[in-house]
Amino acid sequence: MLKTRTTAATAVLASLVVLSACGTQKSGADPGSGSGAGTVAPDVPVTGVHWNFETVTVAGKESRAPDGAHIEIAASGRASGNSGCNGFGAEVSVQGDTVTVKQGQGTEMACPGERGAFEAVLQKALAGAMKAKVEGDRLTLTSPDGKNVVALTSEPPAPLQGTTWTVDSLLSDQTAASLPKGSEGKATFVVDKDGKVRGNLGCNRFTATAKVTPTTLTVTGPVVTTRMICSSPQMQLETKLHELLDGPLSYELGHRSLTLTGADGEGFAATATAKPQETPTAPKP
Repeated sequence: MLKTRTTAATAVLASLVVLSACGTQKSGADPGSGSGAGTVAPDVPVTGVHWNFETVTVAGKESRAPDGAHIEIAASGRASGNSGCNGFGAEVSVQGDTVTVKQGQGTEMACPGERGAFEAVLQKALAGAMKAKVEGDRLTLTSPDGKNVVALTSEPPAPLQGTTWTVDSLLSDQTAASLPKGSEGKATFVVDKDGKVRGNLGCNRFTATAKVTPTTLTVTGPVVTTRMICSSPQMQLETKLHELLDGPLSYELGHRSLTLTGADGEGFAATATAKPQETPTAPKP
């Protein structure tokens, strides 16, 4: 089960957040007189954008971000994101291009291998005030001494239909739980525009007909699958997803996130695949 708490590490992690709010007065400008009267230095325009981490450089060593590492910034001053393993949130502000973090919260899951290594590097890179610069679809955050650099790129929102979604957690009464260990990244699906849902339930490929409204997705025909036998965690996830597809599901679509829940509050969450991938061929009925 995911746990949320405020930690110094997640506060540091969240320091990449840049809030685009109102303009700030230029240092030394007299608003009442002189040629610079009334001139403002606008904050870096980054709100309402899904920023993917690309690389983090610490003391000349560059680390590439894992898929799913991102940050989204709301005009309200709230921001949320993911380091590639743990989610985080923050209340932040900015003056011109200088980032200031007020507080941060984050989940506390173990991050093995490259994901854990990247999260640790990201925390080091964002240990203090950062200067932000936006050029086209690219955002760069640099420490005052220039030794730490975080590079991000913007990504457009993902539509419900035609996107490859990867299941990343199970839901129960709005509480998220990790997938069975060993089944992570196995379950994917696509909602086609022709009324089909297809993909993989964790072990077996599947296809089914479905009806989509602005708020619900309902499987209207039998879920047809292949007949492979996989590891226990994969089969456990597959059984759960198969049960969840038996009935109408209410969905909420985020920038690149999707949650589907039944009337009993049981459901699952998924994330849009960061990079295009070949969709598995659906089995024949």
